[in-house]
Amino acid sequence: MTATIRVRMSTADAHYGGNLVDGAKILQLFGDVATELLIRHDGDEGLFRAYDNIEFLAPVYAGDFIEVTGEIVEVGRTSRKMVFVAKKVITARPDINDSAADVLEEPIIVCKASGTCVVPLEKQRKR
Repeated sequence: MTATIRVRMSTADAHYGGNLVDGAKILQLFGDVATELLIRHDGDEGLFRAYDNIEFLAPVYAGDFIEVTGEIVEVGRTSRKMVFVAKKVITARPDINDSAADVLEEPIIVCKASGTCVVPLEKQRKR
């Protein structure tokens, strides 16, 4: 089971100089995708228990469009192991002008992660 969202990073998401977006924003998007996956799988939002791996691979800037995909790869009694990938699909081009952007022919993987979510038995509605 997979879920995907696409979001444009805004200047409000930029935390560092040069309009660089904080990596925590990408983790927030992974959490949103995990929530959708749990609702689809169990009928409940569940809880994110832990990440076991996070790799930040490329910078993200205000104006970039990020596509986040998550997949449930293992199902336990209450646990759901998931993997996530965030890709930059459109990049802002402030070097050209303040509203220029390019659609990327090849998306750039900006972050990968894996983690575990939990849905207590009493909250699982789709067994």
